[in-house]
Amino acid sequence: MTVANYGVSEPGNPNWLFGNARLLNLSGQLLGAHLAHAGLILFWAGAITISEVGRYIPDQPMSDQGILLLAHLASLGWGVGPGGVVVDTSPYFIIGVLHLVASAVLAAGGLYHTFVGPGKLSDGQGRVAKFHYDWSDPKKLSFILGHHLIFLGVGALLFAAKAMYFGGIYDPAVEDVRLISAPNLNPVTIFGYLFGIVDGAWSGQGMAAVDNLEDVIGGHLLIGFLEIAGGVWHIISTPFGWARKLLKIEGEAVLSYSLGGLSFMGFLSAYFVAVNHTVFPDVFYGVDRLATANVQFFLGLLFLGGHIWHVLQSRGGSYSMVTEAGYLERLKAAKATADSS
Repeated sequence: MTVANYGVSEPGNPNWLFGNARLLNLSGQLLGAHLAHAGLILFWAGAITISEVGRYIPDQPMSDQGILLLAHLASLGWGVGPGGVVVDTSPYFIIGVLHLVASAVLAAGGLYHTFVGPGKLSDGQGRVAKFHYDWSDPKKLSFILGHHLIFLGVGALLFAAKAMYFGGIYDPAVEDVRLISAPNLNPVTIFGYLFGIVDGAWSGQGMAAVDNLEDVIGGHLLIGFLEIAGGVWHIISTPFGWARKLLKIEGEAVLSYSLGGLSFMGFLSAYFVAVNHTVFPDVFYGVDRLATANVQFFLGLLFLGGHIWHVLQSRGGSYSMVTEAGYLERLKAAKATADSS
């Protein structure tokens, strides 16, 4: 079954099999679906955070209580005192509530773009029309990618700002929260971690070899600036000819690239949480991180499967077989057949 006929040629299949393929040429409604998905993620984060606050026992290590999200917040320096002791859980509750509020805002945006806003962003007014896309238009997809990169870069810089100016971050080397006042911005050192090079020698651990927060925060600063610069580049430029030849530009291919990136990050984070004790301090995560690492690993495996699936779909040219009119006609015919049966 290809994207060209996700259940359309087989009327007995339920509509949910169509997935977001139903929104193939409806950029406004696809944006609504993305916003709704993001809202669900934020709702999960907020609800689980508040749940963990409610069952947290101060006299027991977090790792013994099956707590995950509070460990992340504690490692960021929220509510933590000397020795990694949690002295105040109110920041965790506030952060959880903020996630719930943000999830409601995104949900409202998702409902708006699904039921009220234009089905195609090109039919909207003002700047919104600029974000309508054509799967075969590399310039427009590059324009949208650029905005994503800017948001990611701002996120990286905000994390660094928290560590440098707004309360600091927990450092297991000193067993306390401290400001990272002198982050390492040496690109040779920072990007050396990509190849496992530490202090001029190969460590074999890759990025997980980082053992000090100066390098961690410096890395986020460099990556943040690079992502913002890359975002601006993609907004104002057109992809080079060699890039258009190397990378297939259509819906299935773009989705496969995204899933491939998520898969890589899943596997990398699984390895990172398993072996690194600077970013994931023992006082919050314990010494045995197998359960946490397994979750990351299997998510990476799931995304890898999705990546391979959509690569095969892309090579089959399934999206090139779909036109808006033809797809809608097949969808209508399938529904009519299903209703009559």
